[in-house]
Order: sequence, then C-alpha cells, then structure tokens
Amino acid sequence: MQIQDFDKIIQKRRSIRIYDETAPFDESVIKRGLERAVLSPNSSNMQLWEFYWVKSKEIHNVLSHACMGQSAAKTAKQLVVFVTRQDKWKERVKWNITNLEKQFEGKELTSRDKRAFDYYRKLMPLVYRYDPFGLNTLLRTIIVFFMGFNKPFLRIRNNGDQRVMTHKSCALAAQTFMLSLASEGYDTCPMEGFDADLVKKALNLPALAEITMIVACGIGKPEGIYSERLRVPNEEVIFEV
Repeated sequence: MQIQDFDKIIQKRRSIRIYDETAPFDESVIKRGLERAVLSPNSSNMQLWEFYWVKSKEIHNVLSHACMGQSAAKTAKQLVVFVTRQDKWKERVKWNITNLEKQFEGKELTSRDKRAFDYYRKLMPLVYRYDPFGLNTLLRTIIVFFMGFNKPFLRIRNNGDQRVMTHKSCALAAQTFMLSLASEGYDTCPMEGFDADLVKKALNLPALAEITMIVACGIGKPEGIYSERLRVPNEEVIFEV
C-alpha cells in the first residue's frame, strides 16, 4: 500500500498555476509540510536553508509583483520562500560540533569519532570559508589540484561550487514540502521567475542569502494545469551502466 500511496502522491503533484481563491484552506498543512521539509537530506547536515512562510497579505502582494505577476503567485492562498544561507556556515559548524560533543560525552573517542570532529573543524571551514579577495578560493584550487591529482577528491573550489551545493540541498527540502502538500490533497507550483532583489528586500534578507524558489500553495483550479504532463522518453534520460 505504501508504494501505491506514494505513486498517487507523485501523480497528484503538478505545477498548478491558477488557484481557487474562495476554497477553504487549512494552514496546518503548511506547518506540517515545513516540519517534514526540515527532515530532508542535506549536505553534511549543515542545513544552510531557511523557509519563509508568507502569511502577511502585504508581503504576499510584494512577492506577487516580484514574481512578474504570475497567476500562481497572485491567486495562491499561501507562499513559501526557500532560501539558502551559505553565510551561516560557521554557526552550523559550531552547532554540529556541539552535538557531537554531547553525543560522545564521557566516552573514549574512536578514530572514527575523531574523524567526525575533524570533518567539521577542518574540512567544513575549508569548503565554506569565503573572502572577497579570493585567497581561500586560490587555496582550495591548489589543494584540489594536488590532492586530487591521482585520487578522488572533493572538488569544491570557488563560491559558485559552494552555491550549487547549498541550492541542491534547499531544492530537496522544497520537493519534500511539495510532496507533503500533495499527500494532503493540496496543490503547489515552484516558481523560479522572480526578481530576487525585491524578494530579499521584502523578507529583509542579508546580501549573501539567496532565493532557491518560491512555492505557491492552495487548491488548484482545473484551468491551472496548462497542459498535459509531458516528459522526454525514459530511454533518453535513464541509463544502465
């Protein structure tokens, strides 16, 4: 039954672009969806994300404008903004180390336990540290070149690589959220067409925060499905090697 239920959820989830503004809406589905999104897999358990549940009508209107007036944004009952916070890496490193210390308190550390501490104390600063002059980027590039010359190595060199990594984790959380709403009979639409500067200003976000996507939520109207679901043939995208 679990497989059948999951398949129904996958089939239910469509990008709905027009919502019934008069339909009843249970806000608790958003709360549950976000709580489930927090459980999504993410890179190194750094959780460099934030989820903004937009309840204010004023902010909703601003975001609708920032989304170029898309019908999905204008007619949605609720909007949720998925944000990356790469700038919080030091806080997350400290948080993970604190949890490791609690986990191993009073125990003799094994070599594996010590590697866990080194992972956050040494590797994470190397991966995430950023400076405007590019010195850390240069250092990472040199390390990657020599350490990865004849063996596999994590090739995170520059700020672009860091951004890709954080957005991938945040996108996984957004998918969990959308599937959660679909499981409770609600519709969503992930939007990437927006003015990020206007969105960040509306949410009072710092310069280094970035918007992964804005998700419209509600009860969709039949005309909110613009076309049948079309996918490239499986044999063009699924490969056995």
